[in-house]
Amino acid sequence: MNRMSGETALGLAWIIALVASLAVLFIGEVLGQTPCVLCWFQRAFMFPLAIVLGLGLWWRDGRVGRYGIALALGGGAIALWHMGLYVGLVPERVQPCTATGPSCTDDNQLVFGIPIPLMALAAFALIGALSALSLKDTRT
Repeated sequence: MNRMSGETALGLAWIIALVASLAVLFIGEVLGQTPCVLCWFQRAFMFPLAIVLGLGLWWRDGRVGRYGIALALGGGAIALWHMGLYVGLVPERVQPCTATGPSCTDDNQLVFGIPIPLMALAAFALIGALSALSLKDTRT
């Protein structure tokens, strides 16, 4: 079985970060769905991932995966909290969304029947795993 090269893993991580960033921009700006507070926090980690990993690929920096791991862990933690809130594991009284803003738990959090927090959690997990895999290939 062939091993994935570090550059390929990093490229896939960047593609996932870029597609996720463009998708949330589409949902918010084109479809007009205002993001909840936790979605904003997740964006704070996803947007830099697309930039940092893209620049790492451009400059052929094989060690940029370490930044991908750090950002993916931060964003993944928020996405996990959001998912816990969405499915009811986190009590409603600690819900960070205001009464007048969009809810973190209603049907606006579904795209094609899949909860946005679950998609974010999967994206952060894949980006983190691929970033870690990219570091195993470096010889520096």
